[in-house]
Amino acid sequence: MSMGTQALVIFLLIGLVAGFLASLIVGGGGLIRCLLSGIIGAFVGGFLFNALGINLGIDSAIVVQIIHATVGAIIVVLIARAIA
Repeated sequence: MSMGTQALVIFLLIGLVAGFLASLIVGGGGLIRCLLSGIIGAFVGGFLFNALGINLGIDSAIVVQIIHATVGAIIVVLIARAIA
């Protein structure tokens, strides 16, 4: 597996985990829905944490990415529900 393919698979897995965690917190369901909310949430969470200058102080990069993506996914789901 090339480095680009490996990074894409890791990104999708982080998105899936984040979407699953967000669905546990705010409700929702379905594999595709979890994956989409997690992927979009990864961008939203990463942007917000960087823009606000929030540093979690955790050494593990993958844990930080999952937390950012989960927070972003929760925000995405809540905004989508408010719009719908």
